[in-house]
Amino acid sequence: MSNHNNSGTRLDGITEDDIAQFLANTPGFFERHAQLLASVQLTSPHGQRAVSLQERQMEMLRDKIKGLERRIIEMVRHAQEHMSLVDKLHRATNVLLSAQEPAALPVLLLRQLQHEYLIPQAALRLWGVSDGYASHPWAAATSADLPTFAASLAVPYCGANLGFEAAQWLPEPEAVASMAMIPLRRGTLGGPAFGLLVLASPDATRYAADLGTDFLQSMGEAAGAALSRLLP
Repeated sequence: MSNHNNSGTRLDGITEDDIAQFLANTPGFFERHAQLLASVQLTSPHGQRAVSLQERQMEMLRDKIKGLERRIIEMVRHAQEHMSLVDKLHRATNVLLSAQEPAALPVLLLRQLQHEYLIPQAALRLWGVSDGYASHPWAAATSADLPTFAASLAVPYCGANLGFEAAQWLPEPEAVASMAMIPLRRGTLGGPAFGLLVLASPDATRYAADLGTDFLQSMGEAAGAALSRLLP
């Protein structure tokens, strides 16, 4: 007489788990009973037809290979996108390095970033610049809280415009659905901030809150190194 329990079907004191354990611990079983492999019939996951055990294993292997192929394609795509971003940053950095006049750097930076990355709107402000540059629009006065806010950004801010002062530097602040604010520092990460770079888009997903900021941080470090020529 047979009955059922949580371990599977039980027959004469032997459960399915017992059989599975026996087969796992007896690798030579199917070598001695090879005819069983040919006689076992399973349901295909791609339909209701019955297939042999070998066919079922091949289908599982093909599915696994397809999954691996999709992952490889995705990894290659991400690598290509990353290299494209790096190349664009490299070109922008070269433009800044080749600039002869320090006062032209902020405008060159914004123009190059908008061109390379197709950024709809961008702006920046610098504070504490040398007296000879204080009259430029990018050195216009900010609120007393703005430098403190920039210094508090351990990583670039990405997300919606929540009424930030920096959004008002943009030509069309009312068109901003998402924005990135990148602190500009001289020297290593964690140094005092002397400026803030703002990138903005009418696309709410362009600078979403869950966006990775590693590349934006690299952009800020390169920009900060170049713009530090404007400091005393």
